[in-house]
Amino acid sequence: MHSLRSSLASQAGSNFTAVLAGSDFDEEYLTNVTFGNQEFELIVDTGSSDTWAPTVGFSCFDLNDDPVPQSTCAFGTPGFDTAASPDFVAFPDTNFNIEYGDGEFLTGTVGFDTVTVAGMSVVGQEIGIATECAWEGDGVNTGLMGLASPNLTSVFEGTDPNDDSTANQLPYNSIFYSAVQQGLVSNPFFSVALDRGSFAAENDSLFDDNLGFLAFGGIAPVPVTDTAVTVPIQGYNAATFLPENATAVTYFYYTVDVERMSFTGNKEVFGTTNNIILDTGTTLDYVPTNVANAFAAAFDPPARMDEELGLYVVSCSATAPEFTVDIGGKTFTVDPADNLLPLGENDEEGNPLCVSGTVDNGPVEAGNIFILGDTFLHNVVVTFNIETDEVTLTQRAPYTNGGTGATRRAPSSIRRRRNL
Repeated sequence: MHSLRSSLASQAGSNFTAVLAGSDFDEEYLTNVTFGNQEFELIVDTGSSDTWAPTVGFSCFDLNDDPVPQSTCAFGTPGFDTAASPDFVAFPDTNFNIEYGDGEFLTGTVGFDTVTVAGMSVVGQEIGIATECAWEGDGVNTGLMGLASPNLTSVFEGTDPNDDSTANQLPYNSIFYSAVQQGLVSNPFFSVALDRGSFAAENDSLFDDNLGFLAFGGIAPVPVTDTAVTVPIQGYNAATFLPENATAVTYFYYTVDVERMSFTGNKEVFGTTNNIILDTGTTLDYVPTNVANAFAAAFDPPARMDEELGLYVVSCSATAPEFTVDIGGKTFTVDPADNLLPLGENDEEGNPLCVSGTVDNGPVEAGNIFILGDTFLHNVVVTFNIETDEVTLTQRAPYTNGGTGATRRAPSSIRRRRNL
């Protein structure tokens, strides 16, 4: 475990860098992606692997699988018209079938097309074409770009999604793996820097066009400190689906071993787990119960659990502790601003309420997965090396809230777009 930022920066030759946008109260991070000759804003997700868009004429469902009007899915465009894309080739006798951690799900067909992002054109990229969608859209995004391992892709042999299982899964290269295989980038890593939105406007924005960077083959161009470390991605035992440090493992998520979590004024030692995912598609940090409860109690005044929301609610005028995460012997800090997200509601006295960006995801026990989402990722640059199976984390220099003055609030449905 060592810091490689200087060597990574020196290697970075030609690379492709996109400016990220925020949508849905800056809860989502989007980038412009072209399928053939059709442009879409897609969610950037390191917690899943498939790149997809809905087809023109898709059917919309709610999360209970009941049909609803197409407008309910709230995509930003009518969808992808495969017939109008000159390079699109269908993949017969297969199906696309994915479910995310927040309950959204999609099924459909599969094909190949030239996919372009940040000026990087990947020829013959396999993509999902969603025909049935249970999606809580924001009126801007028209799908998602997954950047995790090929082992997590969601294409299956046969045309009936009810028959899908690991037995008929057809893993394929997700988009950055394809880019590396095609020699499009000078280095086998991509880098992400997510900016937090401004607090003053965190109640009222559908789109914010300058909220971070995604660099393919290079490093996201933001100021950083000297605190940096490179650690191995945790592989999984394919039989138990539990992470482990071993040579014969299978890679799925960008999972890292977190040694400790703490916060200002804390006197306890919270050892954690190696089952923690770095996920740009998840809004909050999902941590062990004992950490979440102790952290909530350390707010001044303390945050309280709202059982209906499943979130810790606190006055927006409260003082949030500085949360810290130890990885690879280095301590990374989370700005208190990331742990006060406006709820868009007031208490009985008319004072604005916020929620903590750090929430309970159960005890540390086998099979329980934790997530460092946007709350943590606002504070670091993360570089994912798919050749060495390592992640480099670098603490960002303090910065004023990003964006162009558009805002964000804690949404009624917190995103956890991790592929199940």
